[in-house]
Amino acid sequence: MRLGTRSSNDFILSLNKQNDSIQQLFLAKILDLTKSVNVKVMLGDATITEQKTFDPSFVSNFYQTIIKNLKEWSVQEVSISNNDDLRRIFTKFEIREGNYLISGHMSLQYHVLLYYKPDQRVIQLQKELSDIIDLTKNKEQQMSDNSDQFVLNKLKEKGYKDFDYQKLFEIFYENDEFREKVYKEIEKDIEVDFQELSNKKTKLIKELDNLLVETYQTSPVLIDDTRLITGEEGCLCTFDIEFIRNKTKEGLFDPRKISETIKENIAKRLDEFSKLLVA
Repeated sequence: MRLGTRSSNDFILSLNKQNDSIQQLFLAKILDLTKSVNVKVMLGDATITEQKTFDPSFVSNFYQTIIKNLKEWSVQEVSISNNDDLRRIFTKFEIREGNYLISGHMSLQYHVLLYYKPDQRVIQLQKELSDIIDLTKNKEQQMSDNSDQFVLNKLKEKGYKDFDYQKLFEIFYENDEFREKVYKEIEKDIEVDFQELSNKKTKLIKELDNLLVETYQTSPVLIDDTRLITGEEGCLCTFDIEFIRNKTKEGLFDPRKISETIKENIAKRLDEFSKLLVA
């Protein structure tokens, strides 16, 4: 049973009030932890601009503090999911009271935006990459335009002079070692080492990637499981109570059958959690 669900039972109604208070305290905490600051970043066209961001580590540390103080609870370590530009910081925890299991879940979902650091080196790297791409493209076009004649000339230089074109190309494509040697000579003729250019391009891209900076944005609003799954920004703090029967969890149960002692203990657990949010 998810707390907050409509009920006519007095005990569940009292738990719903506790849950509402927890929700508001949690939201207020997230609002404070995700306050945005302005940072200078560089766009792909080298324009310097300001972008708002917050520090996800503040939220992660907050979760760590909470679960550290849930002394008798079974807790799940704080985790961060990473799905392209969508991330989620979350933790789960649970405790059993008699035959009833109380389980909680805190989560913050946010988006990641990538920019470059405002560094002159970014512009230099982009120019070097552009030059390599242009050179490679031009040389590949030159090689493509003249490849047939290049190949025929090279084959003839090797002594294959009295074959028709079809026979010459059969020899060329059936002999891997010979073909690679011819390609190397063709590259030499057009004065370019494609492998060297490729290696240099890879190195430049890696250096450029190291100059990327992440910024984070979220919406400090409460969302539910469905909105969390569909990728909406926001935070979530939920509690569920389940009845344990023969090691099987049951979400549907009759709250009138809960003993007064267990009711007090469940309410006490929620109160303990509530106090941690304002500590």
